Amino acid sequence: MGLTDHEVVDNVITALTSDGMIAPSYWVDPKSGNLYMLTVQYPENTVNSMGDLKSIPVRSALQHNTAILDTVSEVKRIEKPTEVDHYQLRRVIDVYIAPHGEELSRVAAAVNKIIAATKRPGNVIVSVRGIVGAMNTSFRSFGIGLILSVVLVYLVLVAQFKSFVDPFIILLAVPPGLAGVLIMLTATGTTLNIMSLMGIVMMVGVVVSNSILIVEFTHRLIADGMPLYDAVRFAVRVRLRPVLMTSLATVIGLIPMGLALGAGSESYAPLARSIIGGLVVSVALTVFIVPAAFFIWYRRKT
Repeated sequence: MGLTDHEVVDNVITALTSDGMIAPSYWVDPKSGNLYMLTVQYPENTVNSMGDLKSIPVRSALQHNTAILDTVSEVKRIEKPTEVDHYQLRRVIDVYIAPHGEELSRVAAAVNKIIAATKRPGNVIVSVRGIVGAMNTSFRSFGIGLILSVVLVYLVLVAQFKSFVDPFIILLAVPPGLAGVLIMLTATGTTLNIMSLMGIVMMVGVVVSNSILIVEFTHRLIADGMPLYDAVRFAVRVRLRPVLMTSLATVIGLIPMGLALGAGSESYAPLARSIIGGLVVSVALTVFIVPAAFFIWYRRKT
């Protein structure tokens, strides 16, 4: 790298291990600060036995006479891996896990539990890499996206209904849906993962549209001169059929996916289960919560 021998030696770092042996040497590049491990390699074709290994001549830079490796070191057989892998200049031991018939998040949670319960030396670092890292990043992104989607839906409804209260009444259908998702995932032993979060986003869109049908039709009846109480009752009774038809069609269509009957379908099962649980609970409660909130608020205004 354009450096003299003395400059290289000045930047070599060696350390002693706990048993007094010299650990591998490292060279620090003064320009970049990168740490490089220095090792000594001898031609393999000249070492055919333990005697050949012990007879290797060694000489330091400050001496002219050579010495035999056996006279300055202890050579013995030990168990070591046949292949030494490195990641970012650090020696690593890779343990590969391929889940079969299990959700990735469930496998990742089990692996993290095993790692947390395992006692390891202070100089050993365990890092979980691979698709799990991308899953965790996407998990956080979906959480933020879910919040932003609800906020954007609220703002769009504010512009459509020209009111800050009506969108809030409409969004009252979302909390029962979230409760239904948690109940369904708990009952089926499904973890909260990327697919289940996607199901939550889709479920929010469906339950909000059902709630819009009730609120918008109630406003139309009131504008036609119908009293508030009668308008709320009539709107719920009339809009109940399309709400049930839309929700039941979605639930029935997602049942095969939620049962995870086919090969590889366990990856998409959390999505279907989230939508099914959210829709069932939300539809059952929306026809009571949304009209009641609408009636309580507009009764105060009248």
